[in-house]
Amino acid sequence: MKAIFEGLMEERDGFRIRPMTEEDLEEVSRLESLYFSDPWSKNSYAESLQNEDALFLCIFEGDELLGYCGVYNACGDGDICDVAVKESHRGRGIGRRMLEVLMDLGRRMGIQNYTLEVRVSNAGAIALYKKLGFESAGIRPGFYEKPKEDALIMWKYS
Repeated sequence: MKAIFEGLMEERDGFRIRPMTEEDLEEVSRLESLYFSDPWSKNSYAESLQNEDALFLCIFEGDELLGYCGVYNACGDGDICDVAVKESHRGRGIGRRMLEVLMDLGRRMGIQNYTLEVRVSNAGAIALYKKLGFESAGIRPGFYEKPKEDALIMWKYS
């Protein structure tokens, strides 16, 4: 884990947010397989945790993992990937809180702008990203598999 994030743990509103660790990968992989049609493998996450240009966070309530997200720094642009919140806990502000912390920490990594892709049918996620200041920047036709669907490209500029 990057030295600037060692010991980081934010607690607010009953939620605890911290960098993802190897110990989280089993549960993260389980949730990933529930919510994504083309899930990342446990090994993909393990490799990402070793990447100095990546940061992945988990959010907990007590000992229960409620969600996770990640960002890759590409020359000052943050590519947000794999945002997930347990379905039973959606609508509680968990995704928003987690992404706010992720983007704040991303600035410490030198990230100035953020981008992401989201299924065009995912109205809830699109609404959240707009609340966080993301704007539509185009469509990636056929970006998603299982089922095949276009992705909305969104950017948040500093």
